[in-house]
Amino acid sequence: MPVPEGGKNLPVNLTDDELQLLAEIATGVTTDVAARRLELSARTLRRRLRAICDELGVNTPIEAVVWAARKQLI
Repeated sequence: MPVPEGGKNLPVNLTDDELQLLAEIATGVTTDVAARRLELSARTLRRRLRAICDELGVNTPIEAVVWAARKQLI
């Protein structure tokens, strides 16, 4: 299933923290483990993931990870 290229016509500027969060999720760890590694609460991590997905125009965190990987950001 192709990943939508959210924000294709609009510039998307993810912060270093957002890219670090996506890179952590890309390793395959759970959100709880990723949150601990990033020194965040699990709820904050989930909230930030949702904000990233909304900004990119994708539905799931894995789609956001794929988007960032295709753009060679992570």
